[in-house]
Amino acid sequence: MPLPKGKKATVTAGSKIPKLNAATTENQEEGLQVKRSSSPPHGAPKKRTAFIDITNAHKVQISLPGRKKEAAKNTVKKTSSTSVPVKKQGNLKKSSSVSSEGTTAAEEEKPCEEEAQRDVAAPVEELVTATSPAVREVPAHLQRQQIPEEFDIDSENSEDSYMCPEYAKDIFDYLKQREEKFVLCNYMQKQPSLNPEMRAILIDWLVEVQENFELYHETLYLAVKMTDHYLSQTPVHREMLQLVGSTAMLIASKFEERSPPCVDDFLYICDDAYKREELISMEASILQTLSFDINIPIPYRFLRRYAKCVNASMDTLTLARYYCEMSLMEMDLVPERGSLLASACLLMALVTKDLGGWSPILQFHSGYQTADLAPVVRKIYSMLLAPPDDKLRAIRNKYSHKVFFEVASLPLVSMDVLEKALLQ
Repeated sequence: MPLPKGKKATVTAGSKIPKLNAATTENQEEGLQVKRSSSPPHGAPKKRTAFIDITNAHKVQISLPGRKKEAAKNTVKKTSSTSVPVKKQGNLKKSSSVSSEGTTAAEEEKPCEEEAQRDVAAPVEELVTATSPAVREVPAHLQRQQIPEEFDIDSENSEDSYMCPEYAKDIFDYLKQREEKFVLCNYMQKQPSLNPEMRAILIDWLVEVQENFELYHETLYLAVKMTDHYLSQTPVHREMLQLVGSTAMLIASKFEERSPPCVDDFLYICDDAYKREELISMEASILQTLSFDINIPIPYRFLRRYAKCVNASMDTLTLARYYCEMSLMEMDLVPERGSLLASACLLMALVTKDLGGWSPILQFHSGYQTADLAPVVRKIYSMLLAPPDDKLRAIRNKYSHKVFFEVASLPLVSMDVLEKALLQ
């Protein structure tokens, strides 16, 4: 199945949005006397308060600092039984003469204001006391896991809110649990028109798309995951396989990228083999098949996390990424969980660089022992040991560049050294 290559299409700017007609001006002679109508002009959108729509804030009385004094005065007026004319006369007498002690009418009202404020504050203090966090006990399943000091890799980022140091361990534990929902099997038996070689060609082409569009690596991994999940449930003809892959890349771009490519860009790289309506229809089909749950845990995220545990250098991490990206084309590794695959690739990179084996800190954060990684490590080693296919050169060429430390040209470690590391 030939898959065309192309460059990123030029995106044309959208047309300007026409402005609405201005409302008719009021009569200049009566403009000062006639009050402006609160109703919107014909055709204009109706104004609304966002907080009213979201929180029903119109039902809540908000106490402002400048209105406390007025509220206290109103409370005093309502509780007073004096008639209005008599009170007015009393106020006039108080304002015209000052008592011998030098107190004015405003000063005489201060005790009433303080008493009214105490009456308002009392229920609030009772509510705060009743719901005080000190009284509650945190349930056992909500208590944070105590991380030993020697395994703490997030405290150094305590001042960086983007790193989420308080929740980093919990986040990756959650992603590891979520993997169980997205376990795949070898689905090629359900695809009479496809075979593993066609899938490998598609992924090799997606790697080129990721490079040409300069997309994140997370976008590539997520696109491959969505493609596999869709193919595991829906039979696809070989002529539509490229449409599935490019549409999955479009969805992944919308999920991961700040500025994703548009639909026309993906039609262009497919050499206009598909129509716009076909791509949009395939997008809806993929999302419906996956029940719109596309936040699939990918090995790339786990790989960065585990490499941080041992302070791996950039060239060591890049070597592990090379192994992990090569595993995307291997059909036998599709059923493996992303966290397990990332751990196996990192272990191979550490052994290749002679940086040790699977240390206790890696066991703590990954949850895997060396025995758990051994079967996957052997599969990856066999994949890399096989002679390269001239049709599938995108990943090898990519990681042969100086930007990626030319890790694809590094020799494989001997099987004896690798087996020795797996026995530790």
